[in-house]
Amino acid sequence: MTRIIVVGGGAGGLELVTKLGRQLGRKGKAEVILVDRNRTHLWKPLLHEVATGAMDTGIDGLSYRSQAHNHGFSFHLGTLTDIDRDHKRIKLAPLADDNGKPVVGERTLSYDILVMAIGSVSNDFGTPGVRDHCIFLDSPQQAERFHNELMNRFLQYAESDTVDEKVDIAIVGGGATGVELSAELYNAVEHLHAYGFKKLTRDCLRLTLVEAGPRILPALPERISAMAHKELRELGVDVRVGTMVVEATAEGLKTRDGELIPANLMVWAAGIKAPDFIKDIAGLETNRINQLAVKDTLQTTRDDSIFVIGDCAFCLQADGKPVPPRAQSAHQMASLAYDNILASLHGRALKPYVYKDHGSLVNLSRYSTVGSLMGNLMRGSMMVEGRIARTVYVSLYRMHQVALHGYTRTGLMMLVGRINRFLRPRLKLH
Repeated sequence: MTRIIVVGGGAGGLELVTKLGRQLGRKGKAEVILVDRNRTHLWKPLLHEVATGAMDTGIDGLSYRSQAHNHGFSFHLGTLTDIDRDHKRIKLAPLADDNGKPVVGERTLSYDILVMAIGSVSNDFGTPGVRDHCIFLDSPQQAERFHNELMNRFLQYAESDTVDEKVDIAIVGGGATGVELSAELYNAVEHLHAYGFKKLTRDCLRLTLVEAGPRILPALPERISAMAHKELRELGVDVRVGTMVVEATAEGLKTRDGELIPANLMVWAAGIKAPDFIKDIAGLETNRINQLAVKDTLQTTRDDSIFVIGDCAFCLQADGKPVPPRAQSAHQMASLAYDNILASLHGRALKPYVYKDHGSLVNLSRYSTVGSLMGNLMRGSMMVEGRIARTVYVSLYRMHQVALHGYTRTGLMMLVGRINRFLRPRLKLH
C-alpha cells in the first residue's frame, strides 16, 4: 500500500493529512501518517493569546492522536532529523521524558510520498544575546513560558511597594505577531485588575514595540499600518520604527544608535526562517533562510516524491516574488498538494500553484481589528476595521476548524466554546 507521510501538524500539514486520511486512509487506498514533535495542535496565529493567558492550551488544543483516530490516519510523536532519499526513509530523534529518561530510541519510517510541512521559527539574524535573553513565540511551549514569566512580573509588581516601578516589556518586530501581542497585553492587565490585582492598571505597563523598518505591519497597506500605529499609541505602547536592535542583554535591548531600551521581559518576533537542520538536509535545494525550493507543483526541485507546503516552502510567484509565509498560504498549499498527490497516484497531470491573496487582518484584542480584504483578487484592496473586520478575522479560524472537523462538528464546538467561556475566567490566572 502506498505510504504518505506528512511531517508537521501546523495549519497546512494537519488540514492536508486530515483530507488524505478521509479520502485514502479510511478507504484502505493508502497509509497516511502524521509526524509531529508535539502531542497537540494549536493554530499558530493564536499563540499570542496563549502568551497572555487569553487562551488555554489544555482546553483549546487539539489532540493529534484523537484527530488521527477520527479521520483515518495514524500519528507518530517524534522530531525529524534526516531524510534518506535513496531508500525513501525519514529518521526520527529518540524520545525522552521530562527528566531526560529515554522513552523510545531513534526510529526510521519509510515513505512513498513525503510532505514537509514543518513551518518556520523566528529569525534572530545572529543578533548577540537574543537566544539568551529573549523569548520566541514559535510554539505553545514558548508561549506558555512567556505567560508564566508575565504572571511572575505582574505578581512582583502587585506585591511591590516601589511607586515608580513598572512592568517593562519590549517586543522586537512590528509584524502581526508583535502588534497583536502588544494589544493583548493591555487586555490582560485590565482583566487581571478585575480579578483582584487592584494595583494593576494600564499605567503599570511600560511596553515598547521595536520595528527596524519605516512602519509597523509592512505587509499591509500604509493606511492600515497607520491605523494600527495610532491604536497602539492610544493604548500606551511606545512604538519605535526605524530602530535596529544590535544586542539583547539582561537589562534590555541595545539599539544601533547606542540607546538602551530597558526591559525585564523581551519577545523576539522579527522575521522567520525554516529550522536550521533543513539547510543541508538530503541534498535538497534551499534558500538563505533554509526554506526548501519547490516547483510550481509544490514538489521539491530535486525530488518529485517530496512535496513542501507552508512557511518552509520557497515558492516563487509569476512576478518573481516568493509566496509570503501566512496561514492563508499554508491553507491554499495544503489544498493543492492534496489534489496533486491524488493526481500523482492516478497518473494524472499535476496542477501549478497560484497564490491568491485574500487580504490580511490584524486583531488588536478587544479594542479593534483592522486590515484589508481581496488582496490581489481585484484592483485595489478593500479596507475594513471594527466589527466587520473582527467578524472576518474570526471566520478565518472557523475555516481552519471546518477543514479539520467539518461544518456540523465545528458548529457544536463553537457552542461548547461559548459555554466554556461563560463558565470559566476570561484569562488563565496561573
